[in-house]
Amino acid sequence: MTTVILDTNALMMPVELDVRVFEELDRLVGADADLVTPRAVVAELEKLSEAGNGVEATAASVGRDLVSRCRIVETGVSYADDAVVELAAQEGGYVLTNDRPLRDRLLERGIRVIGLRGRNTLQITEP
Repeated sequence: MTTVILDTNALMMPVELDVRVFEELDRLVGADADLVTPRAVVAELEKLSEAGNGVEATAASVGRDLVSRCRIVETGVSYADDAVVELAAQEGGYVLTNDRPLRDRLLERGIRVIGLRGRNTLQITEP
């Protein structure tokens, strides 16, 4: 089974970028993928959703709801990006993110990244 780790902005993509994240993941890695997110990402989504009434808060609120489709994993790190990197090193698989600095960190460590290609399509980037 393929593991896909979702970061904060991946879970916000449906609202912010009009990406059908789960349909795209099914297309890229198969419907039986193990979708995982660190507890730190859930905490960041909760914080962002309570921060106001803008698009970011709405996207974070939707992302928080979408987390129910993921297995939530505790890590020893409270910063979301560091938790994603730590989890990716342990679990392997892919990381879904549209965060360029995080993407670069992951690729430097040999971790495959799924990111936005075009307007609303995802693609895999190999290290």
